[in-house]
Amino acid sequence: MMTNQPKNLQVGKNVVIHADVWIGDNVKIGDNTVIYSGTEIGNDIEIGANCVLGIIPGSNQRMRKASTNIDPLRIGEGTKIGHLVSIYSGTTLESYNFIGDHASIRENVKVGKETVIGRAALVELNTTIGDRCKIQTLVYVTGDTTIEDDVFIGPCVSMSNDKYMGAKNYSMKGPHIRTEAKIGNNASILPNVTIREKAIVGAGAVVTKDIEKGVTVTGVPAKPLKEGDGD
Repeated sequence: MMTNQPKNLQVGKNVVIHADVWIGDNVKIGDNTVIYSGTEIGNDIEIGANCVLGIIPGSNQRMRKASTNIDPLRIGEGTKIGHLVSIYSGTTLESYNFIGDHASIRENVKVGKETVIGRAALVELNTTIGDRCKIQTLVYVTGDTTIEDDVFIGPCVSMSNDKYMGAKNYSMKGPHIRTEAKIGNNASILPNVTIREKAIVGAGAVVTKDIEKGVTVTGVPAKPLKEGDGD
């Protein structure tokens, strides 16, 4: 079952831990959770009920092929994972993160330290999220996205990475959101857009072009807020 003998491990009812799983000290695992082979869980971690951790990604002929040589899921110390969370193999969560109930994190995702991924948020594959970010409830982070440190993303924000919506070949590229940017509720961010440092995107905006450092944009399509607007 486990490759080590952790101290103070608390395991709920009907938990399934596959072979070659490494679990640190002072870990709590809720009822009905499944942990797949190769997963590495650090010290002082809480995992809720009905979670599935270390999932091997699948695909079909219409999807991008998953790598056959994928790293284990690694969960850093002090992280708290809510109920009904799914996290795929190939992903690394650094220390002291919080993952809300019903959230899903796909393969080959890197999450820094002290970041919050909110309830029912979805983070797609090949994405990087920095330290101390807040990804709120029901956010959709598309694949191939970069989110730097100290970024705030409000509830129900949606991102995309396919400029032509499958109509022709396109190298998938999600947004690049730089340090301390803030994205308001229900905003939509189009493929390959850069939102630079300390920029602010208003609620409901549709971002179709790059946003410069420190600029506030609103509207559809999003445009810089003029002096006196919003008073």
